[in-house]
Amino acid sequence: MANTARGDQADSTQPPVGRQERAQYEAVPASAPALTPVEDRQWAFMAHCGGILGFIPSLIIYLVFRERGPFTAQESKEALNFTVPPTIVAAVANIMAVLLAGVAPLAGTVFAFLAVAIWIFLTVYSVIAAVQVNRGQPYRYLWSLRLIH
Repeated sequence: MANTARGDQADSTQPPVGRQERAQYEAVPASAPALTPVEDRQWAFMAHCGGILGFIPSLIIYLVFRERGPFTAQESKEALNFTVPPTIVAAVANIMAVLLAGVAPLAGTVFAFLAVAIWIFLTVYSVIAAVQVNRGQPYRYLWSLRLIH
């Protein structure tokens, strides 16, 4: 007796298990295409806007797009050089604020205000730079360590 409820008969539309066809994928070129002038300016703008969040956005943009657009390479490097030191200082200030909050609340508050002041500083100068770069003009921060050349 054949058990038709289990479907003992093979379904002819399904390939046998273990013999499925491999999916075909198109190859991706080894080098990505160069950015158009509009895209180059857009990514340079985003690198400076990323300064509001610290150095991570400009680092990612620098690593991904530095070989695809000269303006993006220049401006993301500038934004990265500007944002690395304040981001590190703000991170340390935040850690100190948390650690000292229970032991010395006044000291914790001072470190918290320092972290906020650094964030405001980064935000203001990042927006100023982003506006100028969006106009197609390069921007050079006055206070910037040239860590990446």
